[in-house]
Amino acid sequence: MISILQQAQKNSQNTAIIDATGSYTYQQLLTKSLQIASYLQHQASFQQGDRVNFLAQPSFAYTTLLLGIWQAGGIAVPMCITHPTAELQYVLEDTGCKVLITDKQYYVKAKALAEQVDIQIIQYDAIENINTSLAFQPSSDGNALMIYTSGTTGKPKGVVTTHRNIESQIKTLVEAWRWSKEDSILHVLPLHHVHGIINVLACALWSGARCDFLTKFEAKTVWQLFIDRAYSLFMAVPTIYSRLIQEYEQSDNYVQQQMRKATQAMRLMVSGSAALPVTVLEKWENITSHTLLERYGMTEIGMALSNPYIGKRVAGYVGLPLPGVAIKLVDEQGDEVAQGEPGEIIVKGDSIFKEYWQREEATQNAFMQGWFKTGDIAQVNEEGYFKILGRQSVDIIKTGGYKVSALEIEEVLRTHPAIKECAVVGIENEEWGEVVSAAIQLHTQASLSLSQLRDWAKTLLAAYKIPRNLLIVEELPRNAMGKIVKPSVKYLFQENK
Repeated sequence: MISILQQAQKNSQNTAIIDATGSYTYQQLLTKSLQIASYLQHQASFQQGDRVNFLAQPSFAYTTLLLGIWQAGGIAVPMCITHPTAELQYVLEDTGCKVLITDKQYYVKAKALAEQVDIQIIQYDAIENINTSLAFQPSSDGNALMIYTSGTTGKPKGVVTTHRNIESQIKTLVEAWRWSKEDSILHVLPLHHVHGIINVLACALWSGARCDFLTKFEAKTVWQLFIDRAYSLFMAVPTIYSRLIQEYEQSDNYVQQQMRKATQAMRLMVSGSAALPVTVLEKWENITSHTLLERYGMTEIGMALSNPYIGKRVAGYVGLPLPGVAIKLVDEQGDEVAQGEPGEIIVKGDSIFKEYWQREEATQNAFMQGWFKTGDIAQVNEEGYFKILGRQSVDIIKTGGYKVSALEIEEVLRTHPAIKECAVVGIENEEWGEVVSAAIQLHTQASLSLSQLRDWAKTLLAAYKIPRNLLIVEELPRNAMGKIVKPSVKYLFQENK
């Protein structure tokens, strides 16, 4: 049996999940996930090793689908519930899946997608009271999870991790952040990214802790849940902390006292997925007495660096290598740089992903003598703490905890009838980390406003990929080879503030 399921059996009577529909124990979680696994094996168009895509809101249902697909020997492919149809269809087609499972809320949307790509659709509520015998037990080396992440080549790539990779990622964080069955956490993160799936949900399940799901982030609701339920942990992206600070500042003195008391009682609060502005860290510390624990990771590697649970946390730094993770900084030739010098982060360990789905060349190019090349530039201080300096590629934008491809957005924008050429860059922003910004060259006599562009893009791009800044230019800056010079594009935005 998969290790995370064995861990769950040890805590069968503990409360595992609280969502909008109720409270569920680990035993209920195991029973339902076994039903899903059996259904896939006996009543679905499914074979061992198949990709199973699913579309479900953060919930007990989502969790049982993840575990059920693993028990059946499938590769779980969680899909983003807020993505437009075009992006969901791309993921379905790229995975080559035969089955799409959906909860009641997204059934109509999922059914249209399934018909378009000609695959079987299963409604979650139909999976009940069936034979729960299993003919297969997955191995630790079997493929387990495929998360889509944007790369520099434009279209998202499927990052494939094995059960062994996931177990390594979980064990690393459980040890480093002292998870236990006494813990409880409020889950407010997307469940198609490693941050929400591994750092929060999987670590909670492994530890026998309680995970409460909030289907939609609202700062006021989060604060009230902090006050009412006495959580021990919280993990979020900098944008969420900024919004919680804004809500705190708008509250009256009595409510602020309750807010401070609730957060001060927690044992750990973590920030990740984007650079944490020092001003946000300082404001949060003033409110809660917590120095947010910053860490560093990515879909391909899980978490690699973390400030210590006990010990000094350095503002602006993402900490030290986590247990079982080897890290080096190298120059463009692959040679290790001297202490204090900037270099690209390369990583090795059991947590590193297996491959990019059906992209052999991209997988090979991502490694150097067994080390994964992250594309992130960092430097190390005299105490061994790492500071992220930025992306090696200017075509990756980190916004609100998401990492998006500028090239993918440009490809979509170029289909607009008014746009002749465009360049998408990330412009630094305290709340979002970076905001997606588009410099556009229009066709003769064409016109386009930011609101018009955003309205048009809503059906083609996820909300966080839609440009928030627009600059109309006569010509885009190019080098002698005719390639657009992205640093010069960023400078244009700074000039036109």
